[in-house]
Amino acid sequence: MTSRWTALAQTDPEVAKAIRAEASRQHECLELIASENFVSEAVLEAAGSVFTNKYAEGYPGRRYYGGCENCDTVESLAIERARRLFGADHANVQPHSGTQANIAVYMTACKPGDTVLGMRLAHGGHLSHGHPLNFSGRMYRIVDYGVRREDELLDYEELAALAEKEKPRLIVCGASAYPRKIDFERIAGIAAQVGALCLADIAHIAGLVATGLHPSPVPHMDFVSTTTHKTLRGPRGGMILCRQEQAKELDKLLFPGNQGGPLVHIIAAKAVCLQEALQPAFAEYQRQVVANAAALADTLVQEGMRLVSGGTDNHLMLVDVSPLGLTGKSAQSLLEEAHITANKNTIPFDPNPPMVGSGIRLGSPALTTRGMKEAEMRCVGRLISKVLHSAENAAVLEEVRKKVRELTEAFPLYAERRSLDLPVA
Repeated sequence: MTSRWTALAQTDPEVAKAIRAEASRQHECLELIASENFVSEAVLEAAGSVFTNKYAEGYPGRRYYGGCENCDTVESLAIERARRLFGADHANVQPHSGTQANIAVYMTACKPGDTVLGMRLAHGGHLSHGHPLNFSGRMYRIVDYGVRREDELLDYEELAALAEKEKPRLIVCGASAYPRKIDFERIAGIAAQVGALCLADIAHIAGLVATGLHPSPVPHMDFVSTTTHKTLRGPRGGMILCRQEQAKELDKLLFPGNQGGPLVHIIAAKAVCLQEALQPAFAEYQRQVVANAAALADTLVQEGMRLVSGGTDNHLMLVDVSPLGLTGKSAQSLLEEAHITANKNTIPFDPNPPMVGSGIRLGSPALTTRGMKEAEMRCVGRLISKVLHSAENAAVLEEVRKKVRELTEAFPLYAERRSLDLPVA
């Protein structure tokens, strides 16, 4: 490792310095962004391997280039492990991202202009579920559904009524900021009644689904997409699961349909993370993720803060900061000053635009990876409350930063990478 980093420092000291600074930032801050996690050293090693040098257009056994026998090995391992982990007929592990995965599914299921039902972004959906600025909103006729105003829970009755009225070609479900369990079986039933195909985007909850802590969409949905870098704790990338009858068309519309050469170094890292996810320790980790989220949510409620839908069933929660006289943007900035990293987020029926928002989204996966448990999460909840209830109070911020330092030192992250003696100019 040292020789690799020495070469980087000598070749490009500015990039080397930024990487070292980022390793320190990740260690020194409490990472609560629900879509982020910390991969193992094994995943990092695979992602930085010599597979980055190889072009491998095509699929195992059917490549356009020579010299792909080792690429075939790692991709076949990733495919087999993904199928085993989720109980799926078919897996495609080549998508560069979750959105790339969703593009392939849309292209498989729909023609441009077809009607698609997707969850509203402000209610917890994702850009690729039909936002007008996204490919999905530009290429397809989107009809959106959301949560009920009275309890902020997914409105299945509205979804069923819209499906009956609009007769969509595809129903997209799953979320990026919805703290409750999703009834995939019920949604699949609604799709079947109107002759629609259905896609479950489980990018956020894939780790919970894989370990049985959230009901799986795989037995019910035509397509399941996910990222590999959130609760699945792998490299940044995407993956698609589908039924065997959809496999040939899906693979064709991923490559050559909307991607060229796959990122084999990332596929190798996906194989590693899937192998890790098949181990008993991963199930225990996911149980702790859920327990930690519940502990954090309960603490915030005890501190007088309002959570969207009143709590969480999974790894994330949405905090409405407007009763504190804050916006999501200002709350994010305050927490960042205290070395607590979160993200601003819209909440259902939010009067503020997305770049301001009335909420913050918090998640437990990254701190759970560091080894923190319920006691630490309750402490984190009190620290968040202290910062947000004492806006711009310098003494409070310094007090919180001191406690954050104690927590991060007690649960170190990538110690070797932070202590590298890099000859940076």
